[in-house]
Amino acid sequence: MMTQISTLRSILRSTIFVAVFCCFTLPVCADEGMWLFDVPPVKQVKEKYDFELTPEWLQHVQQSSIRFARRGSASFVSSQGLIMTNHHVGARNLHELSTPENNLLENGFYAKTFEEELPCPGLEILVPVSSEDVTEKVNADVTPEMSAEEARKIRNAAIAALEKETSDKTKLRCEVTTLYQGGKYWLYGYKIYNDIRLVWAPEESIAAFGGDPDNYEYPRYCVDCSLFRAYENGKPAKIEHFLKWSTDGVKDGELVFVSGFPGKTDRSYTREHLEFQRDVYFPWRLQKLYRREVIYSAFSNRSLENQRRIADDLGGVQNYRKRAIGQLQGLQTPSLWKNLPQTEPATDSPEDKIQKTLQFARSLYAGYDCIELGEFFNSQTFKIARTLVRLVSETEKPNSERLKEYQDGNIESLKQTLFADTPIYEDVEILKLTDSLTMLNEILYNDEDKFLYILDRDLSPKEYATELILHSKVRDVAERKRLVEGGIKAVKYSSDSMIQLVLRVERIARGIRENYENKVEAPMTAAYAELAQKRFEKLGTSVYPDATFTLRLSYGAVKGYKEDDGTVVAPVTTIAGMFDRAEKQKFKEPFDPPKSWKDGKTKLNLNTAFNLVTTNDIIGGNSGSPLINTKGEVVGLAFDGNIYSLSNNFIYTETQSRCVSVHADVIVEALRKIYNANRIADELGK
Repeated sequence: MMTQISTLRSILRSTIFVAVFCCFTLPVCADEGMWLFDVPPVKQVKEKYDFELTPEWLQHVQQSSIRFARRGSASFVSSQGLIMTNHHVGARNLHELSTPENNLLENGFYAKTFEEELPCPGLEILVPVSSEDVTEKVNADVTPEMSAEEARKIRNAAIAALEKETSDKTKLRCEVTTLYQGGKYWLYGYKIYNDIRLVWAPEESIAAFGGDPDNYEYPRYCVDCSLFRAYENGKPAKIEHFLKWSTDGVKDGELVFVSGFPGKTDRSYTREHLEFQRDVYFPWRLQKLYRREVIYSAFSNRSLENQRRIADDLGGVQNYRKRAIGQLQGLQTPSLWKNLPQTEPATDSPEDKIQKTLQFARSLYAGYDCIELGEFFNSQTFKIARTLVRLVSETEKPNSERLKEYQDGNIESLKQTLFADTPIYEDVEILKLTDSLTMLNEILYNDEDKFLYILDRDLSPKEYATELILHSKVRDVAERKRLVEGGIKAVKYSSDSMIQLVLRVERIARGIRENYENKVEAPMTAAYAELAQKRFEKLGTSVYPDATFTLRLSYGAVKGYKEDDGTVVAPVTTIAGMFDRAEKQKFKEPFDPPKSWKDGKTKLNLNTAFNLVTTNDIIGGNSGSPLINTKGEVVGLAFDGNIYSLSNNFIYTETQSRCVSVHADVIVEALRKIYNANRIADELGK
């Protein structure tokens, strides 16, 4: 890590950064695969499970599936716009809708009528309704004689034009996604709903029963579910494609599907890039997560109000920390490396180009993370200020020349988030910014680099963070709108403390980003495309692309497994098992179910299925995905993977890796007998 820190100092002097993505294809096995709906695993499913994936079935499931903001997955489960996702996916909205008098995370929520359903400012969902392979259009003006940088600019301009042209024509949100590491480009059209309201959520103590100790473990007992509703023109949306609700449960060995938006996998990485992940990326990430978890926990323990204010941040850090540890442990497992090539790539081959780039990336990754990704300035106030500065600057440029996130196809969504009136707490902001400025000082305190002119060297990190937060008005939505309406002049001459900080950092951050895009992303895209072409020539689309937070389908079966010590784990848990686990833990947090469950125990059928495991191939981003049977009915709700699934980022093995879901039966049982929410239970699947 000292090598990274030393190099970070030097790159801030030269504003040079190199990062990397690279590819290597592993063979498909067992129930492996996060498959495109356009190229579904029809043959594989038919051969193994004797089930026919028809175009009608696929279209229905596709248009019933939802991308829930940028957090996870969801699905429509009624004709009146009812949306099902995980409690932890919707937790940010529960946090934002809470008050000191009513903590919705702690108390839960149920709207007895449509009128009581709570609007969620800034929340939007995306429903995939169209897709098209636009590889030829993206590459139409790219020639072999072009440099990688020139080719990147040509492709980016083509992508921006395609997105705008199609959006204008269809009135959909259109996004071009890179697949197969540059081998394919796919244009997706999404219908947007931005009037989303909270309908029901259980208490967090049952949604996340077992807390951090049970995270990624099994057996599990979580009602990790929440329900929202999409509205159009002030009324519940009328939905054509929604999932029916199964009343028959599922059997051991039964075929099931997960339809959702897995975020990112690295299964096509070269050996050298996996080494980079093992030696650089995860150690650096864990270093940040460990320090934040300690600081956030200490703040949380000071009072119940502090606990409420920091809950979303702390929960996220704890979840990411445990996931990163599991992924790093997977990379440290010798068996992973035995099947990977160990020979040196041929000179000037795509693999050789990747390897050479990685030599730079090993020591330079931290610079990009800290400056362009803003880890030195971790706070909502900084993120808002940077968005304001870049929004007014980028929208002055032609669409094709803008940063990706500020192109026309993304502006509406960006403004929806930017102008959402959600609570931001000054004490939490000061806490987070103090920590990140402390990290900055730890790395750069003795460095005489000109970069440090952005800091007030007469103030401690806490004093400087306090000054920056308290003297910034960008947390006020009216001020954000005023600055955007005033354009570049209003921003440039703003006396706002955080705006001024962003303006000072911006030159260096943009320099780092430009170098990344020109020196790394461009040549790597070219190398990926070359490798992908070889792969297509040999395998065609019989292999699936890495996850890219686009809609995918995975197939699998309800199936238990054996622990390393030989213990056989049954695939399904029950309500009785939850109460038994709570009793054995003496009802101590996080094994203390809420009062509503303890008081309502006698009403419940204790044999009701609670959670279940399946062999479906999932990753982060799949949270909130429906678990579906062959009839297209909901039988569960994916919310986690077990500990053995943490290496799914790099490789899938069916032996022990499992997707963990909330069973559909416990959702209905809870709605009817604990929350008296019969109006919602009756609506499911109708």
